[in-house]
Amino acid sequence: MGFVQNLKKRLPYSNNTPTLEDVQQKASRISLSPRLAFFRRRIRLKGNSSISIPLGIVVLFPCIVIILILILFVRHPSSPGIRLMPAGSPPTIRKISEKYDKVFIPGCIDPQPEGPRANAAFVVLARNKELDGVIQSMRSIERHFNRWFHYPYVFLNDGDFDENFKATVANYSSSKVEFGKIDASMWGFPDWVDKNVAQEGIRKQGDQAIMYGGMESYHHMCRFYSGFFFKHELLQKYEWYWRLEPEIKYFCDITYDPFQAMIAANKTYGFTIAVKELKETVPNIFRYASAYKRKNNLTSQGLWEMFIEKPENKEPELPKDDPKYKKALPEEIMTTEAGTGSLPEIDPEAMEGEKYNMCHFWSNFEIAKLSWFRSKEYNDFFEMMDRSGGFWMERWGDAPIHSLAAGALLGPKDIHYFRDFGYRHTTIQHCPANAPARQRPHIPFLEPQIEDEKKRKEEDDYWAEWDTEKENGVGCRCRCDTDIVDVEGKQGSCLVEWVEVAGGWSSP
Repeated sequence: MGFVQNLKKRLPYSNNTPTLEDVQQKASRISLSPRLAFFRRRIRLKGNSSISIPLGIVVLFPCIVIILILILFVRHPSSPGIRLMPAGSPPTIRKISEKYDKVFIPGCIDPQPEGPRANAAFVVLARNKELDGVIQSMRSIERHFNRWFHYPYVFLNDGDFDENFKATVANYSSSKVEFGKIDASMWGFPDWVDKNVAQEGIRKQGDQAIMYGGMESYHHMCRFYSGFFFKHELLQKYEWYWRLEPEIKYFCDITYDPFQAMIAANKTYGFTIAVKELKETVPNIFRYASAYKRKNNLTSQGLWEMFIEKPENKEPELPKDDPKYKKALPEEIMTTEAGTGSLPEIDPEAMEGEKYNMCHFWSNFEIAKLSWFRSKEYNDFFEMMDRSGGFWMERWGDAPIHSLAAGALLGPKDIHYFRDFGYRHTTIQHCPANAPARQRPHIPFLEPQIEDEKKRKEEDDYWAEWDTEKENGVGCRCRCDTDIVDVEGKQGSCLVEWVEVAGGWSSP
């Protein structure tokens, strides 16, 4: 009781003898540090109320509520705050209906190096100066896929590949490599184009700061990939192709053969990213695509709707007597000097009330059946688009050309979304979450091209640790870049448009 007696002396004078409870409370206050003691002070709910609560609770409670609200806001899938999250894979993964399409193999399986192979090849359009970017892409695709499946490469160039390029590329390949040159019939200005008019159109696009619009070689590339790559002599023996660009990156192991999976599912075209095009690059492309569909009496098989604006987004229609009603095509497009004088008959007012929503499959990655590109229907489509002059007077890319052709000629059942492929080109990437309970142990891959043994081991160790699994994840041993948000959660993605034509979201 010595402590209690001591404490009594320190208490303020009172006629009332302190109770044991008073003593214990005072002892507790004295034993606390000054900062903590402040938060233990009790305040009454009302002036004369006998009920009191610690000041710390009063201060902390609203802070906790605010933090919870912020967490719920940022993590909600429809919230714009989701874009602020620095995760590589989608923060929430919703299942897509399997009515027309489904992931071929969620997660990992054991690769079959001795299994059957499709008649297929990687196709790479590159120049000698892009060697470093080509090596980056080959290292990625070899590590994550081709070390097991050994599909050949076809390299194409509008010039000549030098010996250093050939030797280096062959050193990074686990399979056959061929090199081809693109001749003048597939690259450059065709005979029926007035070259001066076309070049002036390109210069104007450069002056207007249209992305790549002022680069003549970019226009040639887009036209080549739209209507000629599949005609090159080195590709005649192949039935399927996988497009590979310099400076791309894969994030997941692909342990099955996507060509064989496409064949088994009777698919024609596969994509991994769908985004919106810049409006200024293709202001009139939809007029011609729509005209092709109309002139050939084509009825949509369900995919065309992916590329048109929904009724609620349409601008109000003008009465026909309004002077603004007539919307003629640009003079540069309509001039006969841009072509042969026999341009396709296009009624600028007749598009069945439809408007292009700018969606397209991002064609720097695509796996497709070459027989579709070689078909009369596709070539008729390309010929009509080509003769419009849009590849010169505007900056039409091969991505919207392929996509609108697919919309006119194919249905959702013919298209496959490689949602399980982690892929990045420039600053746009898709990287899926890993499939729960469907991962397999890492298969080491020590790249022989890396001379430093320590660096070889460090590279392999990096890929030996993959991201955590998530509900509805579909990837195999994916390790995503985290510097940018997955395209599935970004503005400008066309995932929703694809989901709508593919059957909608699956029920939880």
